[in-house]
Amino acid sequence: MRGGQILRHEVIVGVERRRFWPYEMKLSILREVGVGGATVTDLAHRHDVTRQHIYQWRRQMKDKGLWPEPEGIAFLALDAPEQPVTSVPKPDDISQAEIGLQMAARCDALPAWPL
Repeated sequence: MRGGQILRHEVIVGVERRRFWPYEMKLSILREVGVGGATVTDLAHRHDVTRQHIYQWRRQMKDKGLWPEPEGIAFLALDAPEQPVTSVPKPDDISQAEIGLQMAARCDALPAWPL
């Protein structure tokens, strides 16, 4: 008690939340991204970490040379029917081309534009 005031201090005792993750465990979690459609958010929930941990681990692994850098441009295979080579069409003979893409997920849940 000081000058008629009661001084109170609160001490919080508990288990420290900081955990140690060995490199092998971090790499194992990083390799799960994309497997079976697993997202970074899914893995963060599954392993009880934040998404930022996973992104930070990936950056750390890249800096240490333990995670491969992207190779640059990625090319996608295009299955197109074989067609004979023809002469260049005249402007009035130009027809439309149609390209079909298969997507792994649909975007039906997006709001209509403009917001």
